[in-house]
Amino acid sequence: MFLPSQRASANGKSDYRLVTEASSSGSSPDSEGVTPELEKAGLLNKTKIAEGGRKLRKNWNPSWVVLVGNSLVFFKDPKSQNPDSWPGNSCPESSVDLRGAQLQWANDLSSKKNVFKLRTVTGNEFLLQSDTESLIREWYRTIQNSGDEDENRAGNKTSRKFCRHAVFLNNHRPDAVSTDGSLSLSVPAVPRSASNLENSEHKRVKSRLKKLILRRPPLQTLQEKGLIKDQVFGCGLELLCEREKSVVPQFVRKCTDAVERRGLETDGIYRVSGNLAVIQKLRFSVNHERLDLDDPQWEDIHVITGALKLFFRELPEPLVPYGFFHDVVETVKTSEYLDKVDRLKLLVLSMPPPNHHTLRHMIRHLRRVMERSDSNRMTTQNIGIVFGPTLMRPENESGNMAINMVYQNQAVELLLSEYQQIFGAEQTGSY
Repeated sequence: MFLPSQRASANGKSDYRLVTEASSSGSSPDSEGVTPELEKAGLLNKTKIAEGGRKLRKNWNPSWVVLVGNSLVFFKDPKSQNPDSWPGNSCPESSVDLRGAQLQWANDLSSKKNVFKLRTVTGNEFLLQSDTESLIREWYRTIQNSGDEDENRAGNKTSRKFCRHAVFLNNHRPDAVSTDGSLSLSVPAVPRSASNLENSEHKRVKSRLKKLILRRPPLQTLQEKGLIKDQVFGCGLELLCEREKSVVPQFVRKCTDAVERRGLETDGIYRVSGNLAVIQKLRFSVNHERLDLDDPQWEDIHVITGALKLFFRELPEPLVPYGFFHDVVETVKTSEYLDKVDRLKLLVLSMPPPNHHTLRHMIRHLRRVMERSDSNRMTTQNIGIVFGPTLMRPENESGNMAINMVYQNQAVELLLSEYQQIFGAEQTGSY
């Protein structure tokens, strides 16, 4: 059970330290199942900047942070909660394993002051910040000390286990007692026996896994039974088009057709967000069953446009391939307008057929949206802002993201304005 105790921090604001209520079972601190102690809790600003080594955009949010054992747990800011009753039934948003994590001050990574970075062994990186310097320094020291204590506890636990094994083994060996009756510990025998036990356990687990894999039905059988269907979201564009024997994915065609039938006059089409839960439901339907966008459950056109944007964002490689991004940006920077258009045309023509034709299909569709800008307010510039980062992005966000976004938007605007020059005359039956 968690019991909060309030104390005043150096700046006079309330901070909360959480402790665990002592167990009545009489278990010792050495027992394996002991509940870890909650060492500290409080409100900090948090953003995740990397996941698995892949850089993410900063998105600062206030978070209720709890340090418990070797884990850092994040809750939503409990503004409406009474601290005396916290955590109650609150569910954490995420947690971080501090074992092996690296901690360092990182004021150079943000315009905010009093920032430190936490990097886990899995390559996830977080920035934590507080406007109060003394508070953030206390958090830094507490997390750092917690990591040191965890290492010490792990070392002590290993040592205790080693000694217990040593005593047990020596008490059951004939040569464990010396001539004067004292106990003789033959240490070299211990790790050897422990190693044998460990190897035996590994072999047993490998054997079970092998049997499980051999009994598993092949992927083709599962697909034939309808238990596993080919994915649409997250599938590579070329692979998806090859599977559908087309150069424009069927899902893209269905979405744009639906928008052109009943959404061109809608205010803020593609800019207004649809209901995320319904979008995810649509995403699931695309991947697992036959999709009919005329079904009443997809009545909200913003759900369809949201799902289409999500499809492009989840492509393993964006519609404008990574290898073209730098050249597109350099082309947009060209000062001579006609030269800029010609260079962009050559780049578009040299893209793989699925990328070229799908891009052409989308730009032609977005021009139809743009033609109704008096009703939907989606001008060339507004469409560029929405679809610039959706259709193209750099493989590594090494430069200035804001500058890149400007060029991404301008590239889409140029494709819209010079559609005929870049893609040529309409070829209705070609794809």
